[in-house]
Amino acid sequence: MKKLLASLLVPAALGLLALTQTGCNTLCSSTPAGFVPLFDGKSLAGWDGLPNHWKVQDGTITGYTEKENPLKGNTFLVWTNGTVANFELHAKYRITPLNDVGFGNSGIQYRSKVVDAAGFVVGGYQADFEAGKTYSGILYEERGRGILAERGQRNRITEVDGQTRILKVGDLASSAELQANIRANDWNDYVIIADGNHLMHFINGRMTIEVIDEQAAKAAKSGVLALQIHAGPPMQVQFKDILLKRLP
Repeated sequence: MKKLLASLLVPAALGLLALTQTGCNTLCSSTPAGFVPLFDGKSLAGWDGLPNHWKVQDGTITGYTEKENPLKGNTFLVWTNGTVANFELHAKYRITPLNDVGFGNSGIQYRSKVVDAAGFVVGGYQADFEAGKTYSGILYEERGRGILAERGQRNRITEVDGQTRILKVGDLASSAELQANIRANDWNDYVIIADGNHLMHFINGRMTIEVIDEQAAKAAKSGVLALQIHAGPPMQVQFKDILLKRLP
């Protein structure tokens, strides 16, 4: 299985390397070849969510909760211009607690399903991140199987007697080492690559998880893309430079 993971990783990793070697990243005015911007920097065109929790501020998609404007449950800003299947997504994020306990949690949903259209609630794969020091970079399945890979894990997911089985087949790095590469209250680069049942997350150039999801009944092949605001104390999350490249 380690050889399988390595062989699957090579094409995607080479593509990521090629992007970073072009001399232009998402901070540049031009978009790298093959990528399409999903946010115009000015409006929420192509996105839909609860209007009292999402806005464009300082050229970013900004999601927020306030003491006077709390959430009863997690809500999402859903990309409305299509679904995603095999793809590579690049985005920058910044998450800021607006409370005295340091809470802030968000994520990027992909290959997900809308479960409550009125409340903009979705479920499915999530590239998690937070203001804390535990969950940024993990693979979580919202309203599904829960944590599918903790930070630093290479996992294979199968089914045994009708139950989900998660098998760790390798380590990428320690969680503490990967956390040290993440900037608090500042901008971070998130990359998600989904190619068939092979899923990878990267933050600031470091791979945080790699998963082969072989649980055929539950491994999503395609679905919506969305951005999360997690219920809880007041917080703010911002996104910019969101680029999508579809893979064959």
